[in-house]
Amino acid sequence: MCAGLCRRLRFLSSDNDFAQVTSTSSKPHDLQALDTLTGGAFTAPTSGERAARIRDWLAGNPAPEQMQEVFKELSGRDKGAARLLREKLDELKRAKGQEAIAAEWAQKAEALLGQSKLNIADALAWQRDAAKAGAPLSREPLAGFKVQLAERVKGIEDLQHRAQVHREAAVLLAQRFEVLSTKGWQDAQAAEESLRADVTHWQQQAADITADANWTSLDARFAPQLESSKAQLLVVSDAFHAALAQAQAAAADPAAPLPPVPVWADELRAARGEVVAPKAAPAKPAAPKVDPAVRAAAQDAVQAALAKLEQETAEGHGKASAGAAAALRAVLKEHGKLVDAPLEARVHAALVAAGELEGWQRWSADKVREDLVAKAEGLLKRPEGQALGGRKMQETLRSLRDQWKQADQGGVPNHALWKRFDEACNEAHKVVEAWLEKVRADAAEHRAHRVALIEEVKAWAAEHATPSDLKAHNRALHQFADRWRDAGHVGEKVFAELQPQWNEAFGAARAPFESAQKASIERRQAMIAEAAELGAQPMLRIDAVKALQQRWQAEAQSVPLDRRHEQKLWDAFRAPIDEAFNRKTAEREKSATAMSEHDRHVLEASKALDAANAGGDVQKIRAAIARLEAALRGEAPPPAPAASSDGPSVGATEVVAPGQAAAEFGESAEQAPGSSDAEALPGTRAEPPPAASADLVAPADGADASARADSSAHEGSEPASAEEAKAPPAPPKPAPKPVVAVRGDDRPGNKKAEAAPAARAGGRFGDRRDGARPGPGGPGRPGDRGAPRGDRGDRGAPAGRFGDRPPRFEDRGPRLGDAAFRAQREALERADMALRKLAAQAHGEALTQVLGAWEQRDASKLPSVQELGRAVTPAVRTGWSQAIGSAPKAAPDEAAEALLRLEMAAEVPTPAEQLDARRALQLKLLTKRGDPPPVQTWGQDAGKVLAAAHDSASARRLQNALKALLRK
Repeated sequence: MCAGLCRRLRFLSSDNDFAQVTSTSSKPHDLQALDTLTGGAFTAPTSGERAARIRDWLAGNPAPEQMQEVFKELSGRDKGAARLLREKLDELKRAKGQEAIAAEWAQKAEALLGQSKLNIADALAWQRDAAKAGAPLSREPLAGFKVQLAERVKGIEDLQHRAQVHREAAVLLAQRFEVLSTKGWQDAQAAEESLRADVTHWQQQAADITADANWTSLDARFAPQLESSKAQLLVVSDAFHAALAQAQAAAADPAAPLPPVPVWADELRAARGEVVAPKAAPAKPAAPKVDPAVRAAAQDAVQAALAKLEQETAEGHGKASAGAAAALRAVLKEHGKLVDAPLEARVHAALVAAGELEGWQRWSADKVREDLVAKAEGLLKRPEGQALGGRKMQETLRSLRDQWKQADQGGVPNHALWKRFDEACNEAHKVVEAWLEKVRADAAEHRAHRVALIEEVKAWAAEHATPSDLKAHNRALHQFADRWRDAGHVGEKVFAELQPQWNEAFGAARAPFESAQKASIERRQAMIAEAAELGAQPMLRIDAVKALQQRWQAEAQSVPLDRRHEQKLWDAFRAPIDEAFNRKTAEREKSATAMSEHDRHVLEASKALDAANAGGDVQKIRAAIARLEAALRGEAPPPAPAASSDGPSVGATEVVAPGQAAAEFGESAEQAPGSSDAEALPGTRAEPPPAASADLVAPADGADASARADSSAHEGSEPASAEEAKAPPAPPKPAPKPVVAVRGDDRPGNKKAEAAPAARAGGRFGDRRDGARPGPGGPGRPGDRGAPRGDRGDRGAPAGRFGDRPPRFEDRGPRLGDAAFRAQREALERADMALRKLAAQAHGEALTQVLGAWEQRDASKLPSVQELGRAVTPAVRTGWSQAIGSAPKAAPDEAAEALLRLEMAAEVPTPAEQLDARRALQLKLLTKRGDPPPVQTWGQDAGKVLAAAHDSASARRLQNALKALLRK
């Protein structure tokens, strides 16, 4: 048995081998035949052309067997082209399956249509179940059956609606009979024929409804309802006509009985002359008293049920809201009589909302579907220039179909809307198909371009195996890399196929450059070691350092490296050299750290100025500034003052009044005071300078006039006991060359001008000490743009012996060290800020005193002229004092106009309500060109305001105006 089984297996294997050989031998012939059959799809050079030829062949509807054979051979060669065949074969399979499904559901539709009594739920279930089964409802014959069922369902629904409307019409006719019974019998007689005709017409319509073919398909409740309405209407009509006939007979015969209608009977009695007794209104029974506790319990029960219903309705719970509504109706039925009117209104509103929510759930699904259909149909109806691209269209269609699936899960399917939606999506999908075709074509083109680029890189690498210009070689490599990066998009599989080939070709092209970079890095490492040796030597060799740096630059220019790597190498190269230079600089600075006597004097003067700044005394600050500038010029500092009880010490100052500080605000805010300011301080007394020493010969017209003036001021302020202080005398300056002769020139404008005060020591480099811009002829040269206007014509003034120019920067003094220079500059800046702050503070206090004196009408509290500043003259201050001291006498219009003139002079804004008056005043001033402008008469205008009564608004406007005017 085993031997027979082995022989059978051997026979089968030999048959398989024979079949394999046969198929292998005939395979080329089959490929050639298939290639001919498909129009050359197997011999196409690119995937795009192969897919195009397959697509053209499929357009001719080939046999499924041929498509299966072509797919079998092509699936192993080009999956992109084989995908088209697979999709076509799948479509054919689905079509075959759908034919059987369509026949099955067509039979079910015929059975439904053949029934005499059609249930609407069965018709809708047929559409839903057919869609779930995958039946082609959009193709015949199912499309026709679907339309027939929809029309049948629509006819049944319309018949139901007609039956309900007919019932309502019967109720309205009965109400008409009832209304006529409350009017006179003659009015009823006039409307009798029209009512009879309406009743007859209603009966004919009821017969038409019952004779309709769909009447048997209606719900069982409609037939008895219509019959009861018909019977009730006929009873009312017969009773009305009988009563009207009896009323007519009673009107014709007084002996006839009266009709049973009370209104008609009273009317006939009145016509017969009988007395009709008025009917008394029935007394309303008194409402029984209800226990407040019972009423409160009823209110609480209704409110609890109402709150539950409102919550479910707000959250959109259809089933829960229906249950809550039923519970509320039950509670209202039990406690309805004990509920007040507002709560009852809320109950009815909540019940209506719950009913709307229940109906909303039925049509919300169709509402969502209609919105989706509108969106799908609008995809191709967008304005020009706003059409969606392929990818965006694909994503939008996918999103719309997902939303449709969700809508089908929440409600009954609507196949009419689905047909419209599917057709719109299929039409819009053509844009996606065109985009996909373009993407495939672009991908094939990009692949061919990348393959060509790889071949080009290989050829270039073979040609430039030994590069001479490494920079050009690196530039070409970067260009190749940019071209590869910008070669366009390809698929992931194509990119995975081409990327290794590109890496291999690009690596071969980059190999010579990388070897050159490696050698360059080794050379640079050697230069870094050499730089470390040079930096470690005790004596730095500048020539060797320069030569090494030149070698480094030549190497960096010949072989480019990665920027980060090159920067790291450069930092390592320069670190030892920078360290050597820093060491040399530190040694040089260490030798220069010894502070000179001049720097020490400047530092002490700077500290004294800082102390004066902290004290907040203007005179002390100015005196400290003068001493600092004297120290900057190299003059010896004055000896320390000796304490004495007879009078103030040397350099003591008086407290400056606020008015004086305000008067100096403009000067202190613009520039720092010079050395000559010490002579003008009110707290110091200048005395005639003593005679110069006999051993020093000073020139008559020396260039250091400001220094001599400052020295004389300090020497004159010293008391007689200055010698007891035993201050070290200042080192005398070298004696200048004595003047042998000086040319006298008494022409106008050619007298020797006094030396200008020294400018701030912290000025910019190159600035003139006398405030003027240095010209080519030296400081103060006549004709310079920085010189005063009156000196521009002094071109013939003597400039020295034999026309020599005077030396420049004679008053600068010795050069300062860095610490002393920074200390004096910062001290002067702080002093300038302190002077500004004190002047502004004094200005604000004076203005506050003016407003306080006006408010209290007390002229004694008005600040003095010095406190008000130089902008206010004594005459103006006198006018203000008279205006404040007297009772308010200025008219309101005059004061208002004066305030407007003040605001115009100060150029400050006017309140919004006064803008029209200001414009009118400006136009008025334009017509009076001979009158002085407000800028010239603001003092008198302020007096007019002060002469008027005080009020807060005017005071605020006056303060804003004077704040700007007193600073001018």
